[in-house]
Amino acid sequence: MSTAGAALVVAFVVLAVLASVVAPHAPDDPVGQRLTAPQRAYPLGTDEFGRDILSRLIFGSRISLWVGVVAVAIGLVGGASVGLVSGYVGGRLDMLLMRVVDVMFSIPPIILAITLTGVLGPGLTNATVAIGLVYLPTFARVARGPVLAVVGREYVEAARAAGGGATRVLSLHVLPNVMAPLIVQTTLALSTAILAEATLSFLGLGIQPPEPSWGTMLGTGRKYMELAPWVAIFPGAAVMLLVLGFNLLGDGLRDVLDPRLRP
Repeated sequence: MSTAGAALVVAFVVLAVLASVVAPHAPDDPVGQRLTAPQRAYPLGTDEFGRDILSRLIFGSRISLWVGVVAVAIGLVGGASVGLVSGYVGGRLDMLLMRVVDVMFSIPPIILAITLTGVLGPGLTNATVAIGLVYLPTFARVARGPVLAVVGREYVEAARAAGGGATRVLSLHVLPNVMAPLIVQTTLALSTAILAEATLSFLGLGIQPPEPSWGTMLGTGRKYMELAPWVAIFPGAAVMLLVLGFNLLGDGLRDVLDPRLRP
């Protein structure tokens, strides 16, 4: 199943990279009549402005993957840093940081993302930052647990005794031991980050028209579900397939990297 997930992810990445080459039309150009049903000229039909849905989906993959990767990178770097410092230093700093993380965990992720986007304002950059901040506490927790397990080990104590500073000990002796769960969490977070971007764009808080975001296409397409259902069905299917691909890939990586799951 992980192979199928990797194949789906690679296929979408290739489409995003080669969008200008493989897309039959420009994403914003009206090329046919409004709400044309799928046919040979337009395999996925046209939208309410006569734009080719297939072309918009291909270009939309760029936005979804970009937001997912950058947002998860923000959460990974920020959250892992918090978790590493919290677990390594311990004491009052650990308690303070984890209470902040607990407060963020108490708010449903999508509600927190909507709140942050509402404060920052709609748009690609603000939506990406908001989604990244939502994932910060998850990565902090994922990083802190393994740090607590290895911080008292002999090789860490030896590195400290040899005069290694906190940065050196963390980067050379602690971080390598927490990479496996972070890699798995990164893969799984990519799927939910893409879903979060689609949700924000669907609500009008993410990518703004006429950018070909899958969530925006879903939001506008729902108005035409009875008249032209393909306008909403195909963007929804694209989101589903990409999220499924990352989930399957993440499950496969977890099976490989987690020694507790090995036979």
